[in-house]
Amino acid sequence: MSFMNHRLLDDVSFHPCVRYKRWESERIISFVPPDGNFKLVSYHISSQSMVAIPIYVRPQISFRDGGGRFDLTVGPKQTMGKTIDSVVITAELPKVVLNMNLTPTQGNYSFDPVNKTLTWEVGKKLPSIKGGVSTIDYVSLLYPLGSW
Repeated sequence: MSFMNHRLLDDVSFHPCVRYKRWESERIISFVPPDGNFKLVSYHISSQSMVAIPIYVRPQISFRDGGGRFDLTVGPKQTMGKTIDSVVITAELPKVVLNMNLTPTQGNYSFDPVNKTLTWEVGKKLPSIKGGVSTIDYVSLLYPLGSW
């Protein structure tokens, strides 16, 4: 497998089955696949690269003191006959978010309250996830009950 413009890829990490020397010399991914499912390569594309990805993400997020709403819809773009194998979405949320109670229409999610990171393992179909967000109630912190 080769890329049209490998310079767009940042932070590339390969499965051990990849012949890394060939990648370094020719920028071609050559590998002997192991048994079962595996992740061949992971990478990031910087925001300056402006590369079209095969999915769209439509977020609708609102915050207010003590809570909020979170609605994230994912769908396919025209993929020219190529299938989407697996989608994982990671979202870093503001420090005011304490917890999330979400209902995905597909897949599983986890929320790390320490790092404020939502990870949603969507899978092959592209659905939505929505629900409530618990936030810090600044009004209660600034003006405790009975202090005004």
